[in-house]
Amino acid sequence: MIDVDKAVQLDDAIVIGAFEGWNDAGEAASDAVSHLLVSWRAKALATIDPEDYYDFQVNRPHVGFSSDGHREISWRTTSFWHCKAQPSGQDVVLVTGIEPNLRWRAFCDELLDYVTGIGATTFVTLGALLADVPHTRPVPITGISADPGLVERHGLEPSSYTGPTGIVGVLQEASHRRGLSTLSYWAAVPHYVAQPPAPKAAMALLGQLEELLGVSIDMRGLPEEAKAWQRGVDELAAEDSDVADYVRSLEEERDTAQLPEATGDAIAREFERYLKRRTDEP
Repeated sequence: MIDVDKAVQLDDAIVIGAFEGWNDAGEAASDAVSHLLVSWRAKALATIDPEDYYDFQVNRPHVGFSSDGHREISWRTTSFWHCKAQPSGQDVVLVTGIEPNLRWRAFCDELLDYVTGIGATTFVTLGALLADVPHTRPVPITGISADPGLVERHGLEPSSYTGPTGIVGVLQEASHRRGLSTLSYWAAVPHYVAQPPAPKAAMALLGQLEELLGVSIDMRGLPEEAKAWQRGVDELAAEDSDVADYVRSLEEERDTAQLPEATGDAIAREFERYLKRRTDEP
């Protein structure tokens, strides 16, 4: 069930969504959408009732205090926000939340019923994965779509990945079947610095959205955070010769290939490597 805070009817709106969890290495994708919430002064529209979709032993509610000092419980869920891309004025619906634990098909149907009902025609999902990439080079961003027209228009990769997927992949497929213009951008985060945040990757995703929407996004403090993050990883590598050697090998591989972006096949290979690493973990 959708709990609506504000009823709206939008004009040719674009939805931009990200979900914390399996699809969100370094929390780069969710941080990118959170940045837009602030930069474009988004207003709350609605939330999905979490009762049917979340396991509260996995995603526990938080106890806190309301503005008037009363104790209250907040339930983590998926939320919808309205803003306008600046300076174009394009209607944008931002979707933030965590990957659901239950009933994914029903979750996607409910989410898509809502956004199409208020006037959305395009759905952009953001994701991030752990990959064998060096932190010292530009973050590889791969755009994929099952729509041949979007692939040609925006220089994307055809959707060719096979294997386990998260809610972003399921939602992308469901959105395409609904007839929405559907595309997805993925950032590659160095697997040897997997812990959040990953501001360099978040900024790269925002840069891709700038190109897609034809706007300039106020990055605020992200460039400084990205530089500080890179300095921190440089210091980590300087203290560990094995890490330093590994980073140099990745740099050489990247520079030799001279590819500004990963291909769709490369993304699939990185997913397979990532899943293997998770399987090998104790």
